[in-house]
Amino acid sequence: MAEDLLSGPAPSDYDAASIQVLEDMEHVRLRPGMYIGGKDDRALHHMVAEIVDNSMDEAVAGHASWIEIELHENGHVSVRDNGRGIPTGPHPKDPAKSALEIIFCTLNAGGKFSGDNYETSGGLHGVGSSVVNALSDHLRVEVARNKELFAMEFSRGMPQGQLEKIGAAPNRRGTSVTFHPDPEIFGSLQLKPARLFAMARSKAYLFSGVKIRWKTAIADGDTPTEAEFHFPGGLSDFLKDSMGGATTYADQPFSGKVEFREKFGQPGKVEWAINWTPSRDGFIRSYCNTVPTPEGGTHEQGFWAAILKGVKAYGELVNNRKAAQITREDLIGGAGALVSCFVREPEFVGQTKDRLATTEAARMVEGAVRDHFDNWLAADTKSAGAILDFLVLRAEERLRRRQEKETARKSATKKLRLPGKLTDCTAKNRDGTELFIVEGDSAGGSAKGARFREFQALLPLKGKILNVLGAASSKLGSNAEISDLCEALGVGMGSKFNLDDLRYDRIIIMTDADVDGAHIASLLMTFFFTQMRPLIDQGHLYLACPPLYRLTQGPKRLYVANDAEKDRMLGVGLGGKGKIDVQRFKGLGEMDAKDLKETTMDPATRRLIRVTIDEDEPGQTGDLVERLMGKKPELRFQYIQENARFVEELDV
Repeated sequence: MAEDLLSGPAPSDYDAASIQVLEDMEHVRLRPGMYIGGKDDRALHHMVAEIVDNSMDEAVAGHASWIEIELHENGHVSVRDNGRGIPTGPHPKDPAKSALEIIFCTLNAGGKFSGDNYETSGGLHGVGSSVVNALSDHLRVEVARNKELFAMEFSRGMPQGQLEKIGAAPNRRGTSVTFHPDPEIFGSLQLKPARLFAMARSKAYLFSGVKIRWKTAIADGDTPTEAEFHFPGGLSDFLKDSMGGATTYADQPFSGKVEFREKFGQPGKVEWAINWTPSRDGFIRSYCNTVPTPEGGTHEQGFWAAILKGVKAYGELVNNRKAAQITREDLIGGAGALVSCFVREPEFVGQTKDRLATTEAARMVEGAVRDHFDNWLAADTKSAGAILDFLVLRAEERLRRRQEKETARKSATKKLRLPGKLTDCTAKNRDGTELFIVEGDSAGGSAKGARFREFQALLPLKGKILNVLGAASSKLGSNAEISDLCEALGVGMGSKFNLDDLRYDRIIIMTDADVDGAHIASLLMTFFFTQMRPLIDQGHLYLACPPLYRLTQGPKRLYVANDAEKDRMLGVGLGGKGKIDVQRFKGLGEMDAKDLKETTMDPATRRLIRVTIDEDEPGQTGDLVERLMGKKPELRFQYIQENARFVEELDV
């Protein structure tokens, strides 16, 4: 298997250390999802982000003033900086190899583990460069360091020769990485100028001290072929651009920047910008060490805690008792917010760093933002009063709708109390409640025994719902499954949808782990995307992740999600005695209530995937939905042809 995946000449110094390299690179190529989140378009562009983040770390640390991102006509991409340059000398633990080779060929190798080289870093996992190398059919690194120029080339993670000294470089310093994503991994997917352009611009917003240059030889009609980004205003400029000229309650956003060292004696900082508007739905974009965190995390929690406490304190100061009713939900609804923090040794959930888990970040961000917000409200009483009045109105409207829903919930339950229909929870308000949309009556039966009655409701669907893309509105209104779903949720469709009417905090699609289940989930996601888009934008839609196998060895029991994990555990054992018994769950209906509760419904032990829309290129999601679910079969056929190589991974 390694020969197929790692083609190319073997390195001349093939020794025990090379075996480790082979194992690392082969594992990355076999399981790219563990390192970059999959093999799709987002994962492809995440490779570029990994290399850019290394250059951004140099800039944030004060060693680089510019970064250049260039997309070449042949599909290669180059990332260059004028930082210190990757070390080229022998590695202390393996003097036969250069530090550069170790960094690009070995997982968990890099300059960011000790904390001596970078106070804050976006690539703390230490796998970014080696993962990009493993998933590229060609990668070339050039380093200008100590007035000398070095170069080394790789293919699919393996060196294609030794580190070479090219010559003198008296007027150059820094690192240049040029790579081409491997078609064996990504098929016909291509890097897109528009997406890389957006990435370059957002990185420049996140660190005002760096200039980012953009070049592309691939024209898409809309993206500039050359540009230079430098935003001295940082996130304040970013927010104005993101708000798109919308009317706001404050003439200038509440923005600022605080070094953690000043207040907490620790390295790092937080920068933020926020304003409220009646003109559009709220949004928040957060970042840690310039890495986007679309699922939020502890830095977002700290930020909203500071804003909420500040608003309530100001309401008390001006004797507005209704301010005590304001919740985080009210704050977010009409706010445009950007939060960027830099912390030492950040802890992320997953290699793609979608969610920050560093506990200290919440405390430090809240403490840094709170004092400044109090002062801002006191200094600009006109804006503070307008924002407070707006938030109080949102809170009153939310409470009014909640009271109406408590009454409506009883009648809705009576209407839907039919075989295979809604089984409601007992909670009287929406906070913390969950609606599981399950596939069929058998799964619904197991789920009834597994659910937490207080906050989990069930709605079984019979068969596959209507493909709503392109369907006539009269057909939508008359479809029984869609009608039941809307009634259970308490909302209308399309222009009649109002997020405040939603009866549940989380909507969780729970289907079988097979092709039919995936199709049902895609139909439901298409329905929510086209008819209830704000539900996705505000983070209310999730996918459940039921296991495929249960392994039992004596008293030991383990659930696994796929064949690879099953095979691995069969090899190492569970720690019990005797033969390992393997049970495959062909559907949720085959799982008893205990299994389903432990693996899929218990918040303490389950795993959920939140459905999101890529913030860098939201139009791409609509295009993909149209290709897969629209009325033009030729687009669907084309997509299947382009991605047919993935068919072998389906569990049929």
